[in-house]
Amino acid sequence: MVLAGHELYDLHELTLGCVNSITNMGNFLLHVQDPELKSIIERHFPLHVRDYNIKVEYLKNAQGPTKELPVPDLNPVLQSFTQPPATGQPVTPRTNAQTLNDREIATAYLLTLKRAGREYAWAAMEMAHPDLRSFLEDAFRMSCRHAYDVWQWMVQKGYYPLESGAKTSQMNIGGIYQPVPEQKPMTTTPVM
Repeated sequence: MVLAGHELYDLHELTLGCVNSITNMGNFLLHVQDPELKSIIERHFPLHVRDYNIKVEYLKNAQGPTKELPVPDLNPVLQSFTQPPATGQPVTPRTNAQTLNDREIATAYLLTLKRAGREYAWAAMEMAHPDLRSFLEDAFRMSCRHAYDVWQWMVQKGYYPLESGAKTSQMNIGGIYQPVPEQKPMTTTPVM
């Protein structure tokens, strides 16, 4: 298989993003203090390495992977999806940080996962080869699941805000939309 030009350049950018993610994750593992956050990063790390190696295989051989990219299950741990278990913790950027604290590590990792997810989704939509498209869809889902793990940890610590929307706003916005019957669309000629 030969990669299309746009596939080659998209894959190059995504692979470079993996270099950044893996390098940062290695650094995070050296400095993280919270055992739960460390466990999350340790659990994710080999999947990011696998993701990177599959991309390298595509770039070098222009063919699909010999290994699948496993997509982890969604693992909800929060008791409520609208009420935070911890009070929000204030934050101020540190302009002279020599090392990162756990909140900064989690924030950097979460934002990396979100960026990667957006890039995977966009690139997957552009792929001509179905195997490459499918792989990038899996990489997108992996990033989503990993981001959810980190986000939940941050919510539990009060590092990421979580609150319910106003009930009146939900009623007002929800009232705008009406359901459509799920049936075969009508094939009549429009009236002009």
